[in-house]
Amino acid sequence: MALFQSGRLIKDQKALLESIQLLQQLAHHQAHLRDLPGKTLVDILSEVPEAVFEEVLFGILQADLTSAFKSPENLHLLLVGIQKFPGVLKPKKLKKLFGSPTIVNEENIPRLVELLQSAAKSEKKDKKLPSVGYDLLQVSLREGAFELFWKEAVENELVKEKSGPVSYMCYRLLGSALPLLSLDQLRMVLKGRVMQHYGEHVVTTQLPDRFKFAPEMEAYVDAFLNSCDDPEKQLAVMIGFSTLTNQGYPVVPSIWRVVRHLQPVALQKYISWLKDMFLRPDLDCCLDFSTNRQKQNQENVNIAQHKMSRLRKWIIHRLVSIIESPVKKEENLVMDISRFCFFHAFFETKKKASQIPETNALPSEPLDEQAHSLAANYFFGLLQTLNTLTVLGDTAEAAALREKHIHGVTADGKLWIFLLVEYANELLSSEKHVKAVKPFTKEQRDAWERTLQSVKNLQKTENKSDSAKIFAFQQLLLLMAIHLFKNPAETMELLSDLLDCTERAFSKEPKKKKTENSEPGWVEVIVEILLSLLAQPSLLIRRISKSVFGRICPNLTKRGLQLILDVLDPYQDQDEESAVVVMEESDKKIKSAPEDTDDERSGDSSDEGGSEEENDSGDEDKNEEVDEDFRSQLMNVLQAGNALGGDESDEELDDEAMMALDENISALFAEQQKRNQAKKDERDRMRKEKILRRDFKIKVLDLVEVFLSKQPENPLVFDIIEPLLQVIEQCMNSDSDKQEVDFLQKTAHIFTNSLCRAKQYCRRVDALQEDLHAFVERLVKKACKHTDSSVALYYFSASLYLLKVLKGNVSDKTPTPPTPLPKKQSSNIPQACQAQACLLLQKVLPLRELKLSVTEEEWEELIRESISQVTESLKVAGQFRVKAEKEKVAKNLELLNFLLKTVTQQKLHVELVEVDKALVALNQQEGIGKSARLDSLYWNVMRWLNYTKPKKEKTAVASKPAQAAEPLKRKKKGFLPESKKRKNRKKRVQENGVAPVASEDRATAAPEEQPEGTDTPEQKKGLVPGSRKPKKHKLAGSGEEAVNGEDAVADKKKRKKRRNRKRKGDVGNEAEQVPAAKKAKGNISQETQQKQDKAKKKRKVKKAPALQE
Repeated sequence: MALFQSGRLIKDQKALLESIQLLQQLAHHQAHLRDLPGKTLVDILSEVPEAVFEEVLFGILQADLTSAFKSPENLHLLLVGIQKFPGVLKPKKLKKLFGSPTIVNEENIPRLVELLQSAAKSEKKDKKLPSVGYDLLQVSLREGAFELFWKEAVENELVKEKSGPVSYMCYRLLGSALPLLSLDQLRMVLKGRVMQHYGEHVVTTQLPDRFKFAPEMEAYVDAFLNSCDDPEKQLAVMIGFSTLTNQGYPVVPSIWRVVRHLQPVALQKYISWLKDMFLRPDLDCCLDFSTNRQKQNQENVNIAQHKMSRLRKWIIHRLVSIIESPVKKEENLVMDISRFCFFHAFFETKKKASQIPETNALPSEPLDEQAHSLAANYFFGLLQTLNTLTVLGDTAEAAALREKHIHGVTADGKLWIFLLVEYANELLSSEKHVKAVKPFTKEQRDAWERTLQSVKNLQKTENKSDSAKIFAFQQLLLLMAIHLFKNPAETMELLSDLLDCTERAFSKEPKKKKTENSEPGWVEVIVEILLSLLAQPSLLIRRISKSVFGRICPNLTKRGLQLILDVLDPYQDQDEESAVVVMEESDKKIKSAPEDTDDERSGDSSDEGGSEEENDSGDEDKNEEVDEDFRSQLMNVLQAGNALGGDESDEELDDEAMMALDENISALFAEQQKRNQAKKDERDRMRKEKILRRDFKIKVLDLVEVFLSKQPENPLVFDIIEPLLQVIEQCMNSDSDKQEVDFLQKTAHIFTNSLCRAKQYCRRVDALQEDLHAFVERLVKKACKHTDSSVALYYFSASLYLLKVLKGNVSDKTPTPPTPLPKKQSSNIPQACQAQACLLLQKVLPLRELKLSVTEEEWEELIRESISQVTESLKVAGQFRVKAEKEKVAKNLELLNFLLKTVTQQKLHVELVEVDKALVALNQQEGIGKSARLDSLYWNVMRWLNYTKPKKEKTAVASKPAQAAEPLKRKKKGFLPESKKRKNRKKRVQENGVAPVASEDRATAAPEEQPEGTDTPEQKKGLVPGSRKPKKHKLAGSGEEAVNGEDAVADKKKRKKRRNRKRKGDVGNEAEQVPAAKKAKGNISQETQQKQDKAKKKRKVKKAPALQE
């Protein structure tokens, strides 16, 4: 194939023929090549010119073309030839080849089915459509026999075979045929058995371990709609898949993303078809089916009504999802869908009205209460989409609003929800033509009229400075007004408070001075309303509340902020009874912690077994008291019935007495069971209440985050610090369930990113400086007292934030510095506290906020003092026998490693003599080398002081007897001597001028640093001056020593070369003259040197990452 693609085979016809013959031979004999030769033949055939095929290839391929119906490969070759060379393979020539002028005819259908089945099973692993199938589809269209091929071969034969690969091939044929078919052929295919079989596959493969073809079919449809320019074909495909239903419910998802490729005309017609199907469901036009299980489980229900309800449910969701999809749409289309959903959710038609288009089409079957409720739920989901919808249209005004990232409005600046409220008011005014599903009472209608009037008054306000506040109140009023249709009883109280708050917020009366007993201002009232709205399980309400709060943040007061912080107070829930009321419907709202719910349910089920001992340990005393009470009551019942009178008590009780005793005992146990059930219900209620309360707090955190992001320069930010720290501290010590962890993570994220790392902060703190300094001192003291370093780190972060605020505000008043941390008291501090302090300091020092809040001199002094503190702690370190002592030294070494690294990298002027002495003395103590962790940490610190870890001494003398006892080994032929090895031959003098002396029997050492004789223990540990390698000595070596070292190395190499030449010249005589013991000794010494070299190499590799760190 590569030769053919290069163009060289076309020029040489003889080579081309030989290549074709070779491929034919390989296809028959080489089984391991599978179908590669056949594919190569097809590729060559599809590239050659028609003249070359007719003159050169046709003759040699005639046998393969004649036997086209014997194998899928030969059929594929013929199909490619027919499409590529129609002038050569004419019907007459085809008839001469295999007796038929066409490929697809009634006579060939059975053979084509067999070949397709074989091809499908061969492509099983590849999960793709066989090439022969796609080419056969194209040839059938060319011959005008597509209907025959599809109905007879595919639907009547292939689909009926219960084989996975064959079924998937049929689905792929369907998807691949979509771009090739005409409009009538599309409608025929989309109503056939393949579509129904595909629908059954989608429904029956819901399990996670089953192969699902739906994503692949969606890709086929998506590609077709993207490339198709005919709106009618697009509409036919969308309707075809939308009418493939399982008991009335379409198998394609209601949020099918392929709709984004529809052209505007096709989209408008599809929406009209959906609306018409919702009002007048035509189940006859649907390709409906039921699974075997559904047929078995069918009860005596109205099947038609059931299918109609399922179809309407899908359609209303399909309409809403069109607005959510990225398809290009106009404002009229969005408003049309919104009006349709709102009308059928809350109204019914009494009489047609020309000004209300929704009344012109009456439903064939009236909507029941369930359908209205379902439409209402989807409508409020639609409201959420409209609230976040980008501005539509191509006008300049729309583009300007999009640049400002404004959402939820039309091109003329009106809120979508305002347009829907106007439409709702129009419907309420047309009582002759429409009627509400749940009519308003007089009080509710008055509230509705009052709300609309307030909105109109706000729109007339000309004060542009209050535009954000006006928009916030307008949005909130409209939201409450539209919720009157869904929950009128719950909305009335909030709406009444909101109307009163609106009047007070925009009244022109002069403001009165606030006192402690004065009425709350409008900001406090609106905050209470927003907190009430956050308690409701509605994403729309929560997002609008968050948006409204962001617009009124500039007007927030200290009392209003305190209302929010009181919700987050972890100690308020313990002191006061919770205002959260758990109803029976709350089970539907508890979705934030399903795992916790399952755990509690499993615990409750275990309690049903009557084992009170499985309750919490805190209730054991109560349980014992209850058991004693129950036991005493039981004893009284038995004594009253003379059941405990003695051995002959059974004879004294007659039948009536026994029956009375049984009834008393039964009543007693029934009463005890009720008490146990009541306790279990109380525990369940408290658990649900806790989940709801925590979920509410998570929502309230959104308001805190909005305030910190919108008002970072507000002095009220300082009031948020301690409440957030209390939440973090309390969550660290509480349960670790998922909801608690989410609450803690969100609080920590807000505290760290929105508060401490905020780029903007309060600039007006002249009057607050004394309070802020006291605040910093209080935070630092709390951080020092904390035993949990992670919590203490948050306190330090808060103090650093306040220091940044104080430093950023220049004032004439010299502030009193905060109380410094206690110095040089490490001997009086417990070991656990020392380790905790080191860990905390190690986390605080790398903080960017700390570096920015101090000058260079202050930073250098801080590092110097920290090193001094660690040095004093290391000086008093005792023996390493206690785990706490080891932990303290480990934390000190970790901190010291960071400090010395900082000194080295930032080139700080810090004296390190004392720490050097302390570390040298520390290494003299017993036990530090026995701990691998301490040993590693110790030498990580020592490398910053230019110490290197000494290498372990080889015990070569002790191994000599063992080496001598080994059997004599004969020297290998062609053995390379040590002097010839590259690593010894390539050794060079070090760059610092000191040449290392390589010894075959001991480790490498510098001549001036390694004296003769045995090393002392101090030299072995590398802590004496002779073993130290300071950086300043790198350039201090004398030139004479370097020259002597070079001469010694050169002389030694020359001597080894002479010996090697002599050994090579007299290898035969030397073998006879040298004793066997001497040969063995030399061989053993060479092997020992090899082992030592390998060990050195391994140590160098291990040491490299540590030095690079």
